[in-house]
Amino acid sequence: MAEAIKTLRGAFSESQVVLPSADDYATLNTSYLSKAQGELQPSAIFLPQDRDDVAKFVRLIGPLALQGKVKFAVRGAGQQPALGCNNIEGGITIDLRHLTGIHLKEDSSSVSVGAGERWGEVYSKLQESGLAVTGSRSSLGGIGGLSLSGGLSFFSSREGFITDNVINFEAVLASGEVVNANANENADLFVALRGGGNNFAIVTRYELRAFKQGKFWGGSVFYFPNSFPDQVEAYVKELKDPEATDETHIMIGAGYSAAYAQISEIMCMNQVYYTKEVENPPVLDPYVNMQPQLDAMKSVRMLNLVEAANQQAGHGSSTSRVSYMNTTVKADVPTLMAAYETYVNSLGPLKAVEGLTTSITLQAYPKSLLNKTSPAGGNSLGINPSDGPLMSVLILSFWQNSDDDDKIQSTFKNVLEAIDQDAAARGTAVPYKYMNYAAPFQDPIESYGEENKNKLQAASKKYDPKGLFQKCVPGGWKLFD
Repeated sequence: MAEAIKTLRGAFSESQVVLPSADDYATLNTSYLSKAQGELQPSAIFLPQDRDDVAKFVRLIGPLALQGKVKFAVRGAGQQPALGCNNIEGGITIDLRHLTGIHLKEDSSSVSVGAGERWGEVYSKLQESGLAVTGSRSSLGGIGGLSLSGGLSFFSSREGFITDNVINFEAVLASGEVVNANANENADLFVALRGGGNNFAIVTRYELRAFKQGKFWGGSVFYFPNSFPDQVEAYVKELKDPEATDETHIMIGAGYSAAYAQISEIMCMNQVYYTKEVENPPVLDPYVNMQPQLDAMKSVRMLNLVEAANQQAGHGSSTSRVSYMNTTVKADVPTLMAAYETYVNSLGPLKAVEGLTTSITLQAYPKSLLNKTSPAGGNSLGINPSDGPLMSVLILSFWQNSDDDDKIQSTFKNVLEAIDQDAAARGTAVPYKYMNYAAPFQDPIESYGEENKNKLQAASKKYDPKGLFQKCVPGGWKLFD
């Protein structure tokens, strides 16, 4: 480790190699979504200024890493809470925050975005031209996490997965070579990066397909659990309607928070969007007009993209510990209601956990979305459009103390296992696990299926033959056992 740091300090400015003794180390290392991520203590944080610095880092540190002298992590915006995914204990964290720049193509068909940007900045830039891209619903999300893992946006029903809307990856390979990966150059790497995470290269710039987009209708509604079964039924009915519009993006959820416990032990929330400039579209009526609801908290209105993303955003630097975990099932009312009941029935022992806010959220993969993958060039996710429509089941939790980590994780791990077992018994189980919502104990790459995993492994052997990103970047989900 000492040799690696000495090498970096000899090759880069002092301000780019931040050691624990530096004044800005703590600020950099506590700016993650999850407090737990910032408790990891890298021996150095490296701040490249451009892609050439990334390439130089890989050329200098790669050989030392392959000799077993150092390991490293790669951080974009730090929003993925899976422990160790974007930070590392005792190694080097490469923080890409300075790899910025948003450049709109002259014909407005695409936009080139540095890996250190957040989606909010991209939306602000594009909105000036009446444009948008398929990206994070939160303005604070980083470009890389969703672009490399799948991901849903406000426009996914109409435009497809976020990863399917990346048309070029600029990437630094394990050799230090900078390449482009797209439909015409390094096409196998292009498809691998569309869902393969941090297994192949350090992506330094993304080119995203842009499209015309004006204001749209959407927001949140808070209501009570007696209405939740009707919401599930309406959602599934809409997804299975052959004439269903592709202009909606809907999430329905329920959960527990001490902040609402005096009102109701379980509170429900829908987040709904109709991506045309139409007020009160009838298709959203079932999800916004249920009674009773907390009328004072209803935020459904006409929005531009920046407003919608800011509404979704939480705090950039959290004082809470955060956990995501997820599964996928077919859009089936009994399966989804059984998942909801399993989740709710697990909450009793957890209500004493300090600062606990937890939810189960259902968000669809409609057929209109799944049918976009093949025309866009394909991805690595392994979802068959013929299985759709599908439903993502996300369990999201925030809490305060590390003493409760195991209790939270084990409780909801058991809930997910019960949901999967129930779905299997009903014939509605789907293997797919979304990487960006996965917990460390999950294996999203295995869930892509054997054929896709084999293709990912082949791409790794081709572009990283010595296994730098498999052996020396331990965070995330790896390709080889």
